Amino acid sequence: MLRSLVRHWPEYLMEATGLGILVIAVCSFALLLIHPDSLLVQAVESAVVRRLLIGVAMGATAIGLVYSPWGKQSGAHFNPAVTFTYFRLRRVAGTDAAWYVLAQLCGALVGMGMMVLIFRRWLSHPAVHFAATMPGPWGAGITWLAEFTMSALLMTVVLTATNSRRFSRWTGVFAGLLTVVNVSLLVPIIGTSLNPARALASAIPAHIWHGFWVYLTAAPMGMLAAAGLYVRRHGAAAVFCAKLHHENSRRCIFCQTRGGTKSHSQSDAGM
Repeated sequence: MLRSLVRHWPEYLMEATGLGILVIAVCSFALLLIHPDSLLVQAVESAVVRRLLIGVAMGATAIGLVYSPWGKQSGAHFNPAVTFTYFRLRRVAGTDAAWYVLAQLCGALVGMGMMVLIFRRWLSHPAVHFAATMPGPWGAGITWLAEFTMSALLMTVVLTATNSRRFSRWTGVFAGLLTVVNVSLLVPIIGTSLNPARALASAIPAHIWHGFWVYLTAAPMGMLAAAGLYVRRHGAAAVFCAKLHHENSRRCIFCQTRGGTKSHSQSDAGM
């Protein structure tokens, strides 16, 4: 464990920082486009349009993180469910997976802590409620199914794109577009998150634990199911690396290559 920390601490710190930025972005866009005192809320009367704007903003944030220097080096997981799935695919070492998940949790909590410290008065407003995710009116079961399905779709897209010569460089864009769909369409109706660390960061200050098991279990199970189907169809060797963006000059702690040099050719699976 300590040896991995000494060798790979930059990647762990990048994962923590990236998820912290993601949580800060979630809270910031919620304040700007949900809080009733916001000038943007007063200017844009339609709740549907405001939710679409939040979705686009979060999608752009996700894309920016994937293609940032940090995302290019760490692999841009920024999600414990993604890291755990790649660990199960044997593309992330056990010690790296443990440190990644710990870093992601710490990053999410620190990001939320910073926002609460500065904006508690506004974040605690019932309309915002610390950007907490809660099961929708159809109940925890439907929310779990939606969370499972969207997580499975996200991992399917990631695996298909990253292991394709034609689409690998667009993985971040595809993930960002799915984020837009999830945030703008599903969150207001069902309450999906797709990220246990992000959900936990909001649940703690909001003191909302009803249905939290949904966000703790559905995303990992959905991604694992998608990975299992992908491997059954294409074989384990078709999964190249745990990085979402590998066409860059940053070091890779997963396949120990530099400069995007590949240990084997990417497949055209799913093309």
